[in-house]
Amino acid sequence: MRVLGMISGTSHDGIDVAMVDFELVGSVLEGRVRHTASTPYPGELRSRLIAALPPAPATLAEVCELDTLIGQSFAAAAASAIEAAGPADLVVSHGQTVYHWVEGTHALGTLQIGQPAWIAERTGAPVLSDVRIRDITAGGHGAPLVSVLDGLLLGAYEGGAGALNLGGIANMTVVRGDALYAYDLGPANALIDAVVTSRGLHPRGFDEDGRIAASGRVDERLLEVLLDEPYYRLPAPKSTGKELFHLAYVESALARAGVTIGDADLVATLTELTVRTVAHEVRAAGVGTLVVSGGGCRNPVVMDGLRAALPGVSVAPSDDFGAPADDKEAIAFALIGWLTAHGLPGTVPGGTGAAGARILGTLTPGAGPLVLPAPVTAPPRALRLA
Repeated sequence: MRVLGMISGTSHDGIDVAMVDFELVGSVLEGRVRHTASTPYPGELRSRLIAALPPAPATLAEVCELDTLIGQSFAAAAASAIEAAGPADLVVSHGQTVYHWVEGTHALGTLQIGQPAWIAERTGAPVLSDVRIRDITAGGHGAPLVSVLDGLLLGAYEGGAGALNLGGIANMTVVRGDALYAYDLGPANALIDAVVTSRGLHPRGFDEDGRIAASGRVDERLLEVLLDEPYYRLPAPKSTGKELFHLAYVESALARAGVTIGDADLVATLTELTVRTVAHEVRAAGVGTLVVSGGGCRNPVVMDGLRAALPGVSVAPSDDFGAPADDKEAIAFALIGWLTAHGLPGTVPGGTGAAGARILGTLTPGAGPLVLPAPVTAPPRALRLA
């Protein structure tokens, strides 16, 4: 079965896609990655999206328009992938998260926009969307959903492993055999990107290759204030997002710290925040291997900082394990699509905190009748990517 996975993550910079051919061979699910791509949002659309995100107010009219425009952008990205790699049996669209409703350690709701009907109309393929909400209805956080891929990919790794994703938010899955748990650690790139974008420090809105951070110095007083965030002390399972970690959060921390620092020093301090918070959680997990994906793994200041802070841990990109670091989340949503199509859960309770595993998503039919493959009675025991 050929599945196209699509996502725009918490960095909200564009759409990542992965076309994967899946075949179940015995108890092993083999996935051949046929095509990957990343399509940036048009500049005006990204600006509108950023302006509408919390804590800014947004009208229902603006939400409706963004839902349409983002849906059309996803449809264009899907059409390009199909043109390059051939037709898909199923498209899985995560869409764009615009609000993740969490109170304390409980997720109460989540909203992803990017109307899937535009994708179905443009491609003729059925579309699976709204993949997080069913887990939340079962008491989970709807995140991190990539944990289902981590469990299948790393379950056989002797001694256990941690799978770290450094997107806008950092999340980690700890895998030991058949057991796993996962949760959001805190900001990875979210605060860095907010500062870089608001101050015009890079035209693409992020610290490319960590150059800004490398040119600055960490302000220990500001870092102390940032590390005092109550979220870090909450027990897992837990999830967070840009509802908490946004530009105003940085400005408030600067005011509480009573410091005035330059742009490079601010970016360096926020980068060190990511390193400190992630390293703390990895040490607590007691894993000897850390497999890293997401845009943050391309930042040498972050990666060098993690290696220095974790001298007994092997830190490597997920590319070394068959999952390209820039495409892992898109591949994960393609996997969730395969699982849903075969009547299998796309979550692991330990990964989200839900009461039980759930089949995920809402289906939008394509151009013809909705035809699903025969159900699979037993889930795969492992995933092999190539």
